[in-house]
Amino acid sequence: MSIYNYITVASAILMTILILVQTRGASLGAGFGGGAEVNTVRRGSDKTIFQLTIILAFVFAASIIAGIVA
Repeated sequence: MSIYNYITVASAILMTILILVQTRGASLGAGFGGGAEVNTVRRGSDKTIFQLTIILAFVFAASIIAGIVA
């Protein structure tokens, strides 16, 4: 296995964990259309987790592309 495979697996696992940790719309009523919050602003740790998720998504995609090219 190359280093790109390890990076892909690690970023996929971390990204999955970060997505599951995010709490936006986590109530049961939100799944059935009961969520009243339409426009929310991410603050504090929620914003940091969101930004880390985006960064890991780019790392995941880049490692897959690099693994194909290399």
